[in-house]
Amino acid sequence: MANRNDLLLLFEHPNEPVFMEKGKTITVFDVPDKFLTDRYRPIGTEVQTRFGERAQKRIPVKDITLPDLRIPMSLGRNEQFSLFIPRHRQIAGRLIDIFMGVQSIDDLQSVAVFSHDRLNPYLFNYCLSVALLHRPDTRALNLPSFAQHFPDKFVDSQVFRQMREEATVVSEGSRMAIAVPRDYTASDLNAEHRLWYFREDMGVNLHHWHWHLVYPTEATDRRIVAKDRRGELFYYMHQQTIARYNLERFSNSLPRVVRYNDFRQPIAEGYFPKMDSMVASRSWPPRFDNTKISDLRRTSDQISMDIATLERWRDRILEVIQLGYAMDDNGNRLELNEQRGIDILGNIIESSILSPNRTLYGDFHNMAHVFISYAHDPDHRHLETFGVMGDAATAMRDPVFYRWHAYVDDIFQEHKGRLPAYTVSQLHYEGVLLSGVQISSDGGQANTLTTFWQQSDVDLSRGMDFVPRGNVFARFTHLQHTPFTYTINVNNLGAVQRFGTVRIFLGPRMDERGQQMVLREQRNLMIELDKFVVSLNPGMNTIRRRSTESSVTIPFERTFRNLDENRPAAGTPQELEFNFCGCGWPQHMLIPKGLPEGLQCELFVMVSNYTDDRIEQDLVGNCSDASSYCGVRDRLYPDRRAMGYPFDRPPRQGADRLVNFLTPNMSVVNVIIRHENRTVLRSRS
Repeated sequence: MANRNDLLLLFEHPNEPVFMEKGKTITVFDVPDKFLTDRYRPIGTEVQTRFGERAQKRIPVKDITLPDLRIPMSLGRNEQFSLFIPRHRQIAGRLIDIFMGVQSIDDLQSVAVFSHDRLNPYLFNYCLSVALLHRPDTRALNLPSFAQHFPDKFVDSQVFRQMREEATVVSEGSRMAIAVPRDYTASDLNAEHRLWYFREDMGVNLHHWHWHLVYPTEATDRRIVAKDRRGELFYYMHQQTIARYNLERFSNSLPRVVRYNDFRQPIAEGYFPKMDSMVASRSWPPRFDNTKISDLRRTSDQISMDIATLERWRDRILEVIQLGYAMDDNGNRLELNEQRGIDILGNIIESSILSPNRTLYGDFHNMAHVFISYAHDPDHRHLETFGVMGDAATAMRDPVFYRWHAYVDDIFQEHKGRLPAYTVSQLHYEGVLLSGVQISSDGGQANTLTTFWQQSDVDLSRGMDFVPRGNVFARFTHLQHTPFTYTINVNNLGAVQRFGTVRIFLGPRMDERGQQMVLREQRNLMIELDKFVVSLNPGMNTIRRRSTESSVTIPFERTFRNLDENRPAAGTPQELEFNFCGCGWPQHMLIPKGLPEGLQCELFVMVSNYTDDRIEQDLVGNCSDASSYCGVRDRLYPDRRAMGYPFDRPPRQGADRLVNFLTPNMSVVNVIIRHENRTVLRSRS
């Protein structure tokens, strides 16, 4: 019987033939002759013998009757792959069905081995990852970091020449890390380039890729797509991303992002990625300043669509919000009520197969990505592929991503603005008094957070094809903050133990003009830092919580996890946690950069009634520690409240400022985020 862990080896060296060496323990797949491609079948014995001579482990591959792979093979091996292009999503959906449909690990291994050398590497990686995440017999596997297998989507292309030289010339034990330039995509003449550290952060882009991996849009098995509150999670994850981006803009003396809401106007911001594709063997195309999107006539992608179609979909979605209901395929009304309205709207806007009526409401979010990504070559006359906006792993690098999603969020807020404001009784927790909050940074002043630059090494050897084996490290610079602790004092005025949900948000105190923010605007800039359940004994309770325990983030080691280190024992509860856990905001980006003189913020803490929040389910062994943005695998979203509560709706009458919004179970404290322009090197684990 095949070992399911061996399937992970098929992600390594994606462009190499499958029979070449894999893994730290030199491993080869013994491939049936008929599984070899036409190039290697005549010399199959020779090449398999040669690469098997040094093998410390051999994996037999069973010869089986193979499924029909003509649809997945219709995407060329050297093409780019996009989750936003409808044809590509349909191809991916078919391949996911194939991988999900085989009965055993043996058969899955055989189909995957045969597919490896015939399918587009990006398509293969995505679909096999989705299948391993969702198959009952593989869901405990530790999916590797996508950046380790396709570093070309995350790293300056100039680095790879140096890495190949280092791997070829220098023995493994003496190799040096190759430094990735800090800000190589533009100069300071471009004000948007001040945010390079956010947009081009490897962990931020990995989070976006992994979120779309966990929440695919297409599959015949509806359960793969139809996860609990999936549409609402699409809204909230992206809403929080825009809120975070705006705080970074304030941290760089820039105003809030300007939404991209007029498809007929040029996009002021250009973007030049400075990256090459190892699969397509071409540079990612740039977008010049003031480029307009155009009607698409991309025959090879089976896309023929006018800008007017986008506008028509938008108008229909806005009409849904105004009417308060959507129409499904059968003509039934779906009310956009307080409980399910945002979920229905999220499924319509994204759109996935969960959209109640794709014919009527279209493919608004995804196709806007496609229009923007093809702005440089809308009719394929130059034979150019899509730009970075066309790929979930690279889209967040482009300034227009945030302009587009600022507009998408405005549409969601149209719906949220029509819901009744939370009343005092819906916010208050009777008998619970929050009497004080403080933040203490390690070795720093109270209520002062400190950020700085850190350099970290990531092993990219698994994505380096046709080079000598062994670790090859890239050293990249990213934002980091000093760890800190929340101290929260809560008085339970009752005589019995109670439970509460602690909700922690951070928002700017001043707007870009230096004026104190009104809550109606500030609420959309409140970023969630943490959410957790506490027990409250009668009397005073002192709650302490470390920043590293955040329900939003995953630690550095999981964002860039090395499968050869710290692997949990097979069959243990810990083994279950590593797969889904790749989804989560990177811990090093929890706090905005701030300013040298200090960015003035307000920290908001609330203890809500756990009786009203509680979801009855067991979360043990299912990776719930980054649940705020990613949910929990195979479980309900672990909070009954609306995502973003209590800031997901406009405030009640009279609550013009955050201080006027407070009820006794809430507290707010002024916090300063100070940036120190120094760089420290992170030690390797």
